[in-house]
Amino acid sequence: MKNNKLMLFAAIIFSLFLAQSAYAQFGLDIEGGIASIGYNDVRIPGDTGTDFSLSEDLEADDAIFYRIRLNYTFNNKHTLSLLYAPLTVESEGTFDNDVVFEETTFPAGEEVEGTYTFNSYRLTYRYLLYESENLQFGLGLTAKIRDAEIKLETENLEDAKENVGFVPLINFRAFYSFNDKLGLLLMGDALAAPQGRAEDVLAALTYNVSEKFQLKAGYRLLEGGADNDEVYNFALVHFGVLGFNYQF
Repeated sequence: MKNNKLMLFAAIIFSLFLAQSAYAQFGLDIEGGIASIGYNDVRIPGDTGTDFSLSEDLEADDAIFYRIRLNYTFNNKHTLSLLYAPLTVESEGTFDNDVVFEETTFPAGEEVEGTYTFNSYRLTYRYLLYESENLQFGLGLTAKIRDAEIKLETENLEDAKENVGFVPLINFRAFYSFNDKLGLLLMGDALAAPQGRAEDVLAALTYNVSEKFQLKAGYRLLEGGADNDEVYNFALVHFGVLGFNYQF
């Protein structure tokens, strides 16, 4: 499954390169930093499992993260982008009460290791709605593939819940330039529905090193989850972000 998704991702990237024209521009956007869990509440199965927290009942470690985005802008107003955003956060500790997770009961007082994986693959189209000397604003749609897993394991027990699914999101980008060098960027994907919600938003200061090379530093928030008979999981992740954007 993962190999097929990577092959599809590579095929889309290749097709975008073939579509390049004199009015098109590619950009490589890379960011990394530290991810810290705000909350991560779990109940699996959603109707019969035990409520527990991967950040309160267990202690969640901070994690190093990275993201890679390829942008393709044509006719100055249309942007296609591909995003690869892996994330894995480890937790450890003991439960005060027995925890029923999937088909396994994890006893109280026994050392438990928890793993929260939330990998994201996204294809985005965005249209530049407004542009002035200092301000840009665009809206679009994102097709997201969520590749998630929650796993608990002890010395003798192990169980996991994998969840792969498609999520449509609204994409937005706003950029304000204070001068030729310094700017403020606000961009993200978000949508809420009765089945759950998802928000992934970045606020960052940008600095133009050259016409083609831009640095950024800021804060990203990732929040959301689902509530159904199969899975209950809502998580909040804070990101300290450093990155760059290179136009070529």
